[in-house]
Amino acid sequence: MALEIGIVGLPSSGKTTLFRALTRAETHGSGKEHVGMAQIPDERLEQVAETVGARKVTPAAVRVVDVPGTGPQLLGNLRQVDLILAVLDGWSGTRSAEADKEELVLELLAADRDHVQRRLERVAKQAKSGDATLRTEVANLEQLAAHLENLQAVSELGGDVEIPAELELLTIKPLMEIVNGPEGIDLKLEAELAELSDEEAAAFREGESALGTVVRALVEELDLITFFTAGDKETRAWTLRKGESALDAAETIHSDIARGFIRAEVIRWDDLVAAGSHSDARRQGLERVEGKTYEVQDGDVLNIRFNV
Repeated sequence: MALEIGIVGLPSSGKTTLFRALTRAETHGSGKEHVGMAQIPDERLEQVAETVGARKVTPAAVRVVDVPGTGPQLLGNLRQVDLILAVLDGWSGTRSAEADKEELVLELLAADRDHVQRRLERVAKQAKSGDATLRTEVANLEQLAAHLENLQAVSELGGDVEIPAELELLTIKPLMEIVNGPEGIDLKLEAELAELSDEEAAAFREGESALGTVVRALVEELDLITFFTAGDKETRAWTLRKGESALDAAETIHSDIARGFIRAEVIRWDDLVAAGSHSDARRQGLERVEGKTYEVQDGDVLNIRFNV
């Protein structure tokens, strides 16, 4: 499953413009949820692909969801995202970015408050059976509900209250801000440039695009690394959380590969490029064999052997 980013913003903030710029996907009408993929730029991928003569090159990507407005029900569609991207109005002159952020945080807190209250009502009925685990959960949910009722951040609760992971609270997810305007990013311009080819768009820029900077910031915020699979049919970039294993990498590629995992053949991307081919890298002793628990490093090229 790709990592998922949720975009939130008040009306006319530019959040759907950001969605179009990131994903290059079409949006049809207002009031609809939009879903697309945003590619993660990585200069190493093309070098690896050229080295192995890949006929297809596939960048890593994150899934992006743009919900139509705010409110508890709509924001609830973002409970499974890994990070929330808040678009703040810095261009209209009628609102300030700081005021936008404050209102969005209150909307997220209100959505969590309603969500916790619904779960509390359900679990409280079940706890009448006398089940000790359910009664403990009710006590935790009551503290959490009281905290959210005062529109206070969940992070201020401390470690005394256990929060069920399945609640997927919005206000404990990473929140990253994008100001649409002179103090941040001109999203309208970026959306227009996204409709051009990379070569055409580069003529209007100096250095990396603003959106490229945003995506890199997302990668850093989520503590991601990139690994590669490199073959002549397809060379592809993938993401993992820092600290995850070769078995996690196999699962990211395909569940069958993880199920039949035998070993991972590992080489650094720059060693492969310098050697010129997998076989030459192997002859030079640059490739090594690792097991399931190997911690994948940023820039590793993996060839996972498996049998199912």
